[in-house]
Amino acid sequence: MKSISKNPLKRPKTEAFADILAEAHQLADISGPVVLRHFRRPIAVENKAGGRAYDPVTIADKGAERAISKALKARFPDHGMVGEEYGVRRGTSPFSWVIDPIDGTRSFVAGSPLWGTLIGVLRDSTPFLGLVDQPYTGERFWSAANASFSRCGGRERRIKTRSCGKLGDAVFTTTHPDLFASDGQAALLVELKSAARMTRYGGDCYGYCMLAAGFVDLIVEPGLKSYDIVALIPIIERAGGCITTWDGGPALSGGDIVASGDPRLHDAVLKRIARL
Repeated sequence: MKSISKNPLKRPKTEAFADILAEAHQLADISGPVVLRHFRRPIAVENKAGGRAYDPVTIADKGAERAISKALKARFPDHGMVGEEYGVRRGTSPFSWVIDPIDGTRSFVAGSPLWGTLIGVLRDSTPFLGLVDQPYTGERFWSAANASFSRCGGRERRIKTRSCGKLGDAVFTTTHPDLFASDGQAALLVELKSAARMTRYGGDCYGYCMLAAGFVDLIVEPGLKSYDIVALIPIIERAGGCITTWDGGPALSGGDIVASGDPRLHDAVLKRIARL
């Protein structure tokens, strides 16, 4: 098991940060109405997965990503972009945007508001900033240069993770128990659920925002993609939390992910995982 860094993310240069954060907010303002015109309305759902697997996608996912891509190309034509639905667009600058137009499409098609648009930015392959937009509830979460913030109902506030050093005191959440498909993963879920004070399922990106805001202490999930997690890394870390792979490595490329509000809890959970 690798040791995790207790140091926050390397702080971005403010002269570039303000412009790019403003663009992230603008992209969320553009994509939100595209998604909302389809939410809680009859909508066709495609299955991107083969066989008996299920990976839904809708016109809302595709339309939001196209809108983001078009606006980003007009504003920063030299920036790269990676999107869940349309893949990679190469750029020539150090910046690349990582977009998941609807993280939580299953929740979206079920009429649940536990989904969001993820807008992440990398600079030289390092997390630079992240933003999560939930246009139906009117909530937005983002990382500033040295902190993380949320906005709801026109009220903006700084968010921080809370102190929780022991698993027995922790609120633990994960999107769905079926994600823990292997015997080892299933055993880990049983152990965490048995040890935690409270366990809740569901949430996708919204759960990570609740962790950054100090309402959830621990999230453990297998099999995430880069576009599932890039936007969330700076939000969690600049709110005071930790997010790594299960072996303590960088979470940037996705994979098996553990996020904690307290570094002590993070270390304790990594040790449990290493013993399995």
